[in-house]
Amino acid sequence: MVGVSFINPLSTEGREKVREQGSLENLIHDNPELIDVITRDPNQKISEDNEIPRNYLELALKRLEWYIKKKNDREFKHTKYSFLSNPQIEKFDLISFYLLSQAIGVKFGPNSRESRLMVESQGSLMEHRLEELNHRDRRELILKALQELIRQETVKWIFFGDLLSSRKIQLTDLVLDQGDVILDRDEFIMRFGHRLEHRNPEKMYQLLIGEEVQQLILIRMVMQETENYISNVHEKARMMVEPNPILLELAERLTDILREPTTSYGYSGGGGGFSKSGPLHREAFPPCVKSALEGIKSGGRNDAIVLFMTPFLSYARLCPDIFRQNVTVRVSDKDPNLQIVHHEILPMIYEAARNCHPPLFEDQPQEKVNINAKMGFGMHTTLKLENEGETKWYTPMSCEKIKLHLPHLCRPDQHCKKIGNPLSYYGLKSYILRQEQPKLGARNDSTPGDHQENKQDSRANNKDGDS
Repeated sequence: MVGVSFINPLSTEGREKVREQGSLENLIHDNPELIDVITRDPNQKISEDNEIPRNYLELALKRLEWYIKKKNDREFKHTKYSFLSNPQIEKFDLISFYLLSQAIGVKFGPNSRESRLMVESQGSLMEHRLEELNHRDRRELILKALQELIRQETVKWIFFGDLLSSRKIQLTDLVLDQGDVILDRDEFIMRFGHRLEHRNPEKMYQLLIGEEVQQLILIRMVMQETENYISNVHEKARMMVEPNPILLELAERLTDILREPTTSYGYSGGGGGFSKSGPLHREAFPPCVKSALEGIKSGGRNDAIVLFMTPFLSYARLCPDIFRQNVTVRVSDKDPNLQIVHHEILPMIYEAARNCHPPLFEDQPQEKVNINAKMGFGMHTTLKLENEGETKWYTPMSCEKIKLHLPHLCRPDQHCKKIGNPLSYYGLKSYILRQEQPKLGARNDSTPGDHQENKQDSRANNKDGDS
């Protein structure tokens, strides 16, 4: 039977096993026992030796690397990280969990992107490990882990206050009776059995609660405890004179891993090529965006700037391929220090607001708060990393919605009929412009007559783009 600590490192069992490890002086030195566990795993498929974590620090980094690549890399292979599902790695995994949590707490703090990724990765790893177990072991492990976390027979919904306030679960995920959360099968049948006419109470329990809801609550509770642990480490670290250098080294190496998704993983799509984040190219903007940048001279200023321009410019700059990726991202995933937001994205949004008649912020300064909210940073006058997640980062509205809500902006050109969203237009036009660059370079090396013809073609293309 797999131990609870393999699923919940913060359990009593997990903490005791960490204390039993004794001195951790050799954290950065090769650990033959760890290497042996990994290389002997029959499911493990690692092509190169340098991909094998050889010590506690490398294992800690692999823990987070697994989640980041699984989330971002379409060519991700689970078999390269099979060792993370092997129960024999438990005692090493426990140390790596605490090392990673402490490094993030000391260096980055509880409101950081690093903290969020650590919490999410712990939840994802729990789910993956539970899926690898047979049904009987999984059920027993979930019940055992939940019994430690919920030490009372009757649980009021307010017991999950932290989970509800952090939106890790919703009330609609729970089955309630007079304010009590019902998780146990026998209690469900006792409370609801007589109310279920012409229905099998056992089947209804499996449908409404069963193992699925129990697993959800277990995972979300451990995620919340992980978040709380990082916060506690951060508070204690503020009183330290000098943090442990090993934790600082781990934090630096973690920063390198987090840079990879925006530089190494691309997503190919229709039309050809990879769509990467990069400086905004106005020549690739669709006609509706160009019109909005010039300023709204009639009604609809608020919607044009807040609901239309803000999502478009932020995604076009940071994540132009969001619809093909089909993943949930935050601004900080692409811009960890918000330098791009403050120096590139917001200035362009404010430029469009100033060009309105009258300028938007002169009579409605509160719209700056709404702009921050639409990028996911809550209803605050200043856009700060610590507030990220309070609201959703809105994706750009579709062409159909623009026609409905902002019809005066919709002036289609020859490329518009191929797409259904201005962001898709930006990706298509960017690709077309990239493909034309080598041709333009070749023409520049040709005869003077050809060069003059190229200039005329360029003027014609510009005219079409602005129509």
